[in-house]
Amino acid sequence: MRDLAKYIDHTILKATTTQQDVVVLCNEAIAYGFAAVCVPPVYADVARRLLADTPIKIATVIGFPLGYDCIPSKLAAIQDAMLHGATEIDFVHNMAAIKNKHYEYAIAEVKACAEFVHSKGCAIKIIIESGVLSDEEIIACCKAYTPLNVDFIKTSTGYAEQGASVHAVQLIRQHIPSSMGIKASGGIKTAAFARELIAAGATRLGCSASIAIVKEDKPA
Repeated sequence: MRDLAKYIDHTILKATTTQQDVVVLCNEAIAYGFAAVCVPPVYADVARRLLADTPIKIATVIGFPLGYDCIPSKLAAIQDAMLHGATEIDFVHNMAAIKNKHYEYAIAEVKACAEFVHSKGCAIKIIIESGVLSDEEIIACCKAYTPLNVDFIKTSTGYAEQGASVHAVQLIRQHIPSSMGIKASGGIKTAAFARELIAAGATRLGCSASIAIVKEDKPA
């Protein structure tokens, strides 16, 4: 059970999330040994208090779920989230920039935010929303962000029509260095699919169905 759990960011990001929901989430993360929790920014401090004596990381989302926020706004949100305990930043890039082929803007945005996150000793995952991108656009993102030393490319927010796919993970893995992580997220409901994504190259999984997945899992 813990074999698969170590890949999972135990996640709750619905708009109606309550503080008690986050308390339950963190207690579940401790009980099952998940890699991280992923919570709304306003609850980063709650997670920090509950997970203070554990190795579980605290992730939160920035520019979520559409990525439209301007660079100063995203930087301010990152600073606030980290001040309140976030140690991993799941960052939605500007999809409009990618669709318009304004790669200079996309690179400038990610560079500024990644440099700030790394200066604080924390990690950044760039959510590219692979389900709305063509293969060519996914490859372009990988090429643009690899020189910026981001920690993970993340497939999805979970709010687009298509979430994680084996194809997207494989494509990303082919176009980033082996040292860079891939977080697959969105629509991961079964242990079988989770293991397919890991086999394709994912090193982290974002799941809200985490407990059902690990209970179902029967490692070989």
